[in-house]
Amino acid sequence: MSDAFVLDASALLCLLHRENGADRVAEALPQSVISAVNLSEAIAKLAEAGLSGEHIAAAMEALQLAIVSFDEEQAQLAGLLRPKTKRAGLSFGDRACLALGQKRGAIVLTCDNAWSNLVLDIAVEQLR
Repeated sequence: MSDAFVLDASALLCLLHRENGADRVAEALPQSVISAVNLSEAIAKLAEAGLSGEHIAAAMEALQLAIVSFDEEQAQLAGLLRPKTKRAGLSFGDRACLALGQKRGAIVLTCDNAWSNLVLDIAVEQLR
């Protein structure tokens, strides 16, 4: 299976910053994809931290991470997740990530503790 994992923005940032959990992300990376929505979130955080667009682009290219466009099916799945995730405070980006995991039948990797108490039919692995 080429995409057994879906990374959320926090997992990608964990890897790039070499934080606790980065080893797990690195291990899963060859079988991982990321939603364009979550990639945008990660890029925004890196840009806010002062990294240049060229530096960010080079880092992303080095990872060779497959980027999946946000499509109509994912939009519907993400929208339907809102009632189940609203209380936990999940964002649109969080739901986009979960929708991609649901669509692909993949394990979603996250560092976001707000996902810990969710009861969903989507496999989620907390990195820390």
